[in-house]
Amino acid sequence: MIGPFSTALRAPGLGVIAEFKRRSPSAGDLRPRADPMELTAAFARAGAAAVSVLVDERFGGSLADLRSARAVAPDTPLLAKGFFREEPQLLQLKLAGADAALLLLRDLDDDRMRALMAYATELRLETLVEAHDAAELERAVALNAPVIGVNSRDLSTFRIDRRAQLELVAQAPRERVVIAESGIESRAQAAAAELAGADAVLVGSTLMRANEPADKLRELLSRPLVKVCGLTREEDVAVAAEAGADLAGFILAKESPRRAQRVLEVPETMLAVAVFVEDVTKTHADLRQVYTRENGHRSRDAALLRGDERVATVIDLPWQRDDSTHLDRARAAEGRVMLAGGLAADNVREAIDAVRPWAVDASSRLEVEPGVKDHDAVRAFVEAAR
Repeated sequence: MIGPFSTALRAPGLGVIAEFKRRSPSAGDLRPRADPMELTAAFARAGAAAVSVLVDERFGGSLADLRSARAVAPDTPLLAKGFFREEPQLLQLKLAGADAALLLLRDLDDDRMRALMAYATELRLETLVEAHDAAELERAVALNAPVIGVNSRDLSTFRIDRRAQLELVAQAPRERVVIAESGIESRAQAAAAELAGADAVLVGSTLMRANEPADKLRELLSRPLVKVCGLTREEDVAVAAEAGADLAGFILAKESPRRAQRVLEVPETMLAVAVFVEDVTKTHADLRQVYTRENGHRSRDAALLRGDERVATVIDLPWQRDDSTHLDRARAAEGRVMLAGGLAADNVREAIDAVRPWAVDASSRLEVEPGVKDHDAVRAFVEAAR
């Protein structure tokens, strides 16, 4: 069944399902006195693709919260979350205003799942079928679930395994709507799910803990991502992270004057990018940025890879040359674009306004010498880009 919930998640770009819950079994009280009308309206204004409402008392929720959310946001798709096992529960959710309901593979065998999905279709209620491991993902696919959630949180131990989640997201059929759930705290983590193939991420505790939940939602949705490249020192990585950069770049090409000895550790709020000129070696980096070699130097543009899959194109300047058509080329490129080449605080905003790239990348103009960053320049660049 295709309805407003799945339609909203199929829109271009990464969608965010903003979740309303007063407490969490793993984190305790989050916002005990939260008003569903106030936050649902704020999430809708901030750009949420949909709003998830916990209706289970273990999360401090009820059907009244769902009714309140529907009253204030008549056009926003609403997902009802809880532990649903019987058809009358789905009817209650539909009557309270839900567009979709969560169904947990962990709690339901295939026959019960089929029966609930069929009844939901009769009600014109979409379902989000949630998987926690490879076996459950295989079941979701076999059950022809049109919307599949991949939850990184083990509901027995509450432990989060983001790497395992990303691999499951990558394995899910691309014709299904795929949602990455739990543990999303930063733009980089959301982007990692996007690049793995997720259509949307579901974010709850991070928003509910924030001083201004709608502002945090806007931050997660905002683009471009910001990459600081040519990092060689731990203290420079720390400054880039503190400034709010999403991507940390480490150049491993032997001919580069800012070559790093290795990919350094980065905080969980960032993604590490290993930069190569043809000679690609194995690293623990999240992404690889690969140039070809032309006339003894790097090529103009590069491929951004997740594993062996190209997930974006890096539009760069020619080696040590300028080009007046640079922004025009970037604007005309298809797919995700990471804009690089001569960027710094003084020109990145103009470039962003001209190109609307998925990410921006700066290196040489943020240095005091090759491989050594000017911390003030890094902070100014990130602030201007975000």
